[in-house]
This record gives sequence, C-alpha cells and structure tokens, in this order.
Amino acid sequence: MWKHGARAGNVRLLAADAYERERRVSESRKGGKDLPLFMDRHDVPGATAEQVMQAHLSDIGVEAKYAVQFLSYWFDADNGEVFCLARAPKPEAMQAVHLEAHGTGPNEIISVSEDNVLRFLGKIKDPVDHTQATSAFRTILFTDLKGSTSLLQEVGESAYMVVLTEHDLIIRRALVSSRGREVKHTGDGIMASFDDVARALECAAAIQDGFDARTAGGGTPELRVRIGMAAGEPVDHNDDIFGSTVTLASRICEAADAGHVLVSELVRDLGVRRGFSLREAGERVLKGYSAPTRVFELLRTSRLRSRRSGMSRARTKHP
Repeated sequence: MWKHGARAGNVRLLAADAYERERRVSESRKGGKDLPLFMDRHDVPGATAEQVMQAHLSDIGVEAKYAVQFLSYWFDADNGEVFCLARAPKPEAMQAVHLEAHGTGPNEIISVSEDNVLRFLGKIKDPVDHTQATSAFRTILFTDLKGSTSLLQEVGESAYMVVLTEHDLIIRRALVSSRGREVKHTGDGIMASFDDVARALECAAAIQDGFDARTAGGGTPELRVRIGMAAGEPVDHNDDIFGSTVTLASRICEAADAGHVLVSELVRDLGVRRGFSLREAGERVLKGYSAPTRVFELLRTSRLRSRRSGMSRARTKHP
C-alpha cells in the first residue's frame, strides 16, 4: 500500500474530522464503557500524503468489523512516519484492521490516556483541503481565567501549571464536542473559531457547565472563566486569525463577568434564530471603540442543556 512517491514538504498534520465522535462509543461494544485509546506508528519512507489518506480511508472501511474507531492520523513526511489514533478493544484489533485494509501493520502500538490526547489536541492543526471552498464566516470565542495573576502568586508556578492544565482540559473537551478549532492559547485562556454559530454557543455553555461541575465536585482552587464571542469574516493567515471580528470578541470577553458568556449583536441575532435564549446585557465601553457597544448574555437554560444532550446522542448514532 505504501508506494514511493514525491516527498511532501514539512510535517503535514492530517487530523481526521471524527475525533469528537469518540467521546461516546456505542454501549453495545463494551458494556457502556468507552474503549481504550491506542496510538500506533508506521514507518513509511517515501509515501505521499495522498497514499496515506487512502490507507486511512481503507482502515475506516473495515474498522467496524473489529469494533475499532479510527479517530485521527498524522503524517510526518520528512521522517517517513504515520501515527494513527483509535479506540479499540485491544491492540491486536487495531493491527487486524490495518492488515485487512492495506496489508501494512504498525511498527508499534501504545496505550494512551484521553487527558494526554486532549493536552496535545491544542497543537493539532485542522487539515486543509484546497479542493473544497468553504465560507469565510466564522464565530470567534475567547475565554479568560479570572484572577490568573493573583492565583499564580498564591499557589506558585508548579501548582499553577497543574491548575492551568485542568483548565485547558475542560475547555478542550467542550471544543472537541462542539467541533471548534483552537486557534491559540493566550496564557490564561483560549481563542477558538467555529464554522457554525450554534456550535459556538453550545461550546460556551459547555465550558461554563464544566467549570461549575468542577466546583460542585470540590475542585480547588475555584476556577471561573469569562467568555466573549463575535461573528464575521476574520482574516486567516499562517494558522492565526486577525481582524475586527477577533478584536471585538476579545474586547467583549474583557467586558464579561466571570461565569458568564457575552456575545455581539450579530451572534445574538443568529443564535435566536437557532433557538438559543439571549438577553440584553446593556451597552459596554470597549477598549479601542469610540462608541458603546451593545452586548447580550447567553442564558444556560434547561432547554439548551437538552439540546446539547440531544446533539451528543445524534453524533453517537451517526458518527
């Protein structure tokens, strides 16, 4: 299957679009519990990105036979290596899929934890298919951890990094579930981008629910974040996003109180059309803006939680 061909440029990270579906594996597969995660390594000197992609598609074609879910893969063309991430009942099942699909087994298979994968997730770039044109319209979300500087001084650098990692995991779990793209880590928060405003609003609510659940479970020190959102057509360049939409989302985040989600008027209008509840939060004087800006607060209603739960079940049935 792995044929020699033209060498690609730098490392190309081709992450499958299915990672969020692994959050809930069908209960019939393992008594209601998630299957373990495995990562394997293939040595494929001279292989091309197209050949790797075809091999991955072949894996997906037979994965169900062995109760395996392939979630992502990464192709390092410079070093001639491919790494596959999957859920499987045992390593042998993952190997069996590869052998049946394209006759090439992995050189190594290791067990990995979900938390470690999510820690690494922020470094994964979305695959770019230049053959498909997509809308430039995006919803931008910023999070900011309340009192991060004082918290660092209070607990010390080592303890703070542990707490920050926990903070990152809560946000990244919500991003994965909502199919958001992490653009960058801001030090005490995360900037993310969404193709769909409904997924962005669901993600914001899930983030706040995640921190509420941590507090209710006795997590210390208490962590509270504020979230700001805006929508428009930002400039996407060199894996970063710029423009007035990004600036507005950042400034709205600065204006929000901890534990709350504030959004721009456009996000409110689009969200209301999709069935979300948002209330007027007045006008705020935002840094760099000459006139006050109307902002609106996302209400985390029981209807919104039911909506998110329903969408999660739908993704489980139709990965």
